[in-house]
Amino acid sequence: MELNLDILRELCNNRAIKWTAHVLTRLQERNINPSDIKHCLGTGRIIEQYPDDYPYPSCLVLGSTKAGAALHVVIGVGEGFLWLITAYYPDPDKWNDDFSIRKER
Repeated sequence: MELNLDILRELCNNRAIKWTAHVLTRLQERNINPSDIKHCLGTGRIIEQYPDDYPYPSCLVLGSTKAGAALHVVIGVGEGFLWLITAYYPDPDKWNDDFSIRKER
């Protein structure tokens, strides 16, 4: 199943979001505000799809924080919910200039 932004945004707008313990830990470690996750989904685009991820198909969204910093969010979709998996500020050494394509595979 390939995910699209309409599905992600609808679930986000309906507050059908599951915050995993992993993502909450990473947000705290990386000083990312949870409101920036929602902003990223509202402003972003899907740059990678992981249709065979377990337990749900997932994708990588490139968007921005409210302050304009680039942000990557990995999201799964299943059972009618967005499952937030992780979020991070992309490393310029690992991504191209606009953070949409990996330099290394």
